[in-house]
Amino acid sequence: MKPLDQWPLAERARIRGVLTDIDDTLTTEGALAPEARAALTQLREADLPVFAVTGRPAGWSESFALDWPLEAIVAENGAVALWRQPDGRLGKDWLQDASTRAVNARRLQAVARQVLAQVPGTCLADDSPGRETDIAIDHSEFHQLDAMQIQAVLRVMREGGLRATVSSIHINGWIGEHDKLAGARWILRRQRGIDLDAELDHWVYVGDSTNDAVMFAHCRHSVGVANIARFAGALSHAPRYVTPSERGAGFAELADALLSAR
Repeated sequence: MKPLDQWPLAERARIRGVLTDIDDTLTTEGALAPEARAALTQLREADLPVFAVTGRPAGWSESFALDWPLEAIVAENGAVALWRQPDGRLGKDWLQDASTRAVNARRLQAVARQVLAQVPGTCLADDSPGRETDIAIDHSEFHQLDAMQIQAVLRVMREGGLRATVSSIHINGWIGEHDKLAGARWILRRQRGIDLDAELDHWVYVGDSTNDAVMFAHCRHSVGVANIARFAGALSHAPRYVTPSERGAGFAELADALLSAR
């Protein structure tokens, strides 16, 4: 990972939009950092749209999709899209149809019960009531798990047929081939008619954790906020650049790097 100030000006000047994680990337201590909100507003005013892709649940994301200066939020690691419509109402769409979601929900809850029974000390994430297509175990938000417990949770989820990843706060499990990359492709195509793979040179991804690795690997331009150092040894793919500051302040530095190249 190179310092952000080594990102060439010519490459920054080609960026047309931003894809970003939310927790510990836009937020600081669980809330949207003031400098991150200001950065989102400045990016929007400069016609640099920002789409968030998060492991957080749809229910948690609804109010933020309406309030934050984002183009849209893709929640639950690529499964649910939410956005503010021109009339101010919430727009919402799902990657899977209703019957598939209903069948999957029963299986997800069965695996969640297995995790709680087989891995001592585990508990569901506090935001679980808002989840529609996945399950989440808290490892750092309000309840601490050690590395061995996290690996045990991943094992139970995967043995149950789930896809599973670790974010900065939760261990998420879901059914389906979608992930943050699939969600990013989906929302850009749905909202803007953009083929992300054909326009990789014009988009940057910003994240902070191991569940961002698929985006770091795929995106030609990728940035980690400084707190990604916590996961440096566990990343299958690291971002190309890293900001000087952590969390929302780091996102604001990324925004400044883009705006200074306009």
